[in-house]
Amino acid sequence: MARRRAAVLVGVHLVLVAHVAWWWFERRPVLSPLEPSEAMRFGVEGVVNAGLLLFAVAGLATLVFGRFFCGWGCHLIALQDGCRWLLLKLGLRPKPFRSRLLRWVPVAAFVYMFLGTPLLRAFRGEPWPGFRGFELTTQAFWATMPTWPVAVATFLVCGGVVVWLLGSKAYCTYACPYGALFTAVEALAPGRIRVDDSCRQCGKCTAACTSDVRVHAEVHAYGMVVDPGCMKCMDCVDACPNGALSYGWGRPAVLARERAVPAPGPKPLPWGQDLLALAGFLVVFVATRGLYGEIPFLFALGLGGVGAWLAWTTWASFRRSDLRFARWPLRRGGRTTRAGRVFRLGALAAWLLVAHSLAYQAVSWKRDRVSYAMMGWGNAVLAGTAEGTPPEVRALAEEVLRLTALSERLALLPDDRLPFQEAWARLALGDEAGFQAGLDEVLRRRPGFGEVLLQRGLWRWRRGDVAGARADWEAIPWSDPRWTEARAWLADLEGRPRDAAGGEGAGEELREAFDGAWR
Repeated sequence: MARRRAAVLVGVHLVLVAHVAWWWFERRPVLSPLEPSEAMRFGVEGVVNAGLLLFAVAGLATLVFGRFFCGWGCHLIALQDGCRWLLLKLGLRPKPFRSRLLRWVPVAAFVYMFLGTPLLRAFRGEPWPGFRGFELTTQAFWATMPTWPVAVATFLVCGGVVVWLLGSKAYCTYACPYGALFTAVEALAPGRIRVDDSCRQCGKCTAACTSDVRVHAEVHAYGMVVDPGCMKCMDCVDACPNGALSYGWGRPAVLARERAVPAPGPKPLPWGQDLLALAGFLVVFVATRGLYGEIPFLFALGLGGVGAWLAWTTWASFRRSDLRFARWPLRRGGRTTRAGRVFRLGALAAWLLVAHSLAYQAVSWKRDRVSYAMMGWGNAVLAGTAEGTPPEVRALAEEVLRLTALSERLALLPDDRLPFQEAWARLALGDEAGFQAGLDEVLRRRPGFGEVLLQRGLWRWRRGDVAGARADWEAIPWSDPRWTEARAWLADLEGRPRDAAGGEGAGEELREAFDGAWR
C-alpha cells in the first residue's frame, strides 16, 4: 500500500505540474487553483471557484469514506512522507510532540480563514454580497500564490522541518485548517479500519502507522479505529501478520461502543509545559505572519509549530536532567552536553531574531494603517477627483515617511512595500519626482508588478503622457490579474472599445470603469 500511495501522490504532483505548465506556456485561462484556501472567496465575495468545489467534494467524501483525501491526495502529505522517509534513511526517527492545546490551532485557523469575514459582517450588521456565480477558470492563475522562493521555503518548513521536530504528520495535526473540517466530519464516516477475531494484539499496526494512531489499542477497545487522525493510508492493514485489519463499513466513530477499557497511551505534555509551547507558537506566528509582506498564513502556521517546539525545548534544556534531540543528547545526568550548549546558543539567536521580527512587525502594522488611511486620497488622485492635498493627508504623509525611514533601518530583508508607501507620501507632500522615483524603485525590485504598472500608467495618462501610459500598460504580464484592465484601458486610448477578450462592445461601461476604478 505504501508503494501504491506513493505512486498516487506522485501522480497528483505530475497533474499539478502539467496544469501549471499548460497555463504558463499556452497563455490561456485554465482551471482556477485547486487549493482549498481559494474557497475563502465564497464567504467574502459570493464566488464559487474550483478550490471551493474541491474542498466541498473532499469534505463530503470524508463524511462517507473517512480521510482518504488527506492520505492519498494531499500534496503536503507527500512532502511529509517523503521527509520522514529521508530522515529514516539518515537514521533519524521523527518523535511525536504530544500537545493538547496545539490541536486547537487548526480549528482557530479554519474559523479565521473561512468564517472570519462572514462573522465580522454579521457583527457589523453588513449583508452578505450573495451568490455571484461561478469562476471556474482564471487567467491570473498565480495571483493568489506566493512567490517561488516563499513557496519553496513553505514546503521545506511545513513538509520538512516540522516533521523532523514535531512528528510525521505534525503539520496536519497542529496547523492545517482544512484538516480541522476533515477531522470533524471523519467521526461520522461509516467507512473505517476495522478488526476481526484473529487479532493477537502484536502492535505491529501501531508501529507501522505514521499518523501516531494507537491502532492496536483502539481496535481492541472499539473494534475499529476511532482516532480522527487516521488518514486511511492502509499501512496498518498491510502490517498485520494475521490479516485481522481491513477497511469496512459499519458504525461511525461517534457511535462506537466500548468493548474493553482503552489502554492508556503515552502521556501528553503537562498543562504548564503545553501552555509554554502554545505561547511559543503564538509569538512566532505573530512575528512572522506577513513579515516583509512575504510570509503567507499557512507558512506562518508552520513556523509557529517550530516556535512551539523551540519554546519547550529551550525550557527543557535548563530544567530536565536528561534530554535528547534526535541522536544528540542535550542534557545527561543533570549536566549540559556540548550539543546542549550549541543548542542554547542557536536558540538564543533564534529568539533574538523573533524579537527583532516582532519589533519590525509593530512598526509595519502602524505604517500600513497610516498608509491605508492616506490611500483614499491617492485613489482620488488617480481618478482625477482630488483637488489639492488636505492638511490631514499631509500629516499622514509625514508620519508615513517617518515610519518608512524607521522600517528601513530595522529591515534585515527587502520590503517592497516601503518604496511604494513612501512614493505616495511624497506625492501628498508635492514631490512628484519622489513619487515617480518610488514607483520606479518598486518596479526595479519586482519587474512586471501589474498593480504598480497600472498605477504609474494611470498617473502618466492623467499628466498627459499617453506614450508612457501605453508603455506601462503594455508591460503588464499576461498572467497578472491587472492585465485585463490594462487591455481595456489601452483599447480606450486607441478609441476602439473592446471587452476583455478582445471582442466588440465595451462602450460606455468601459469609460465608467476607467474613470471610477480607483474610487
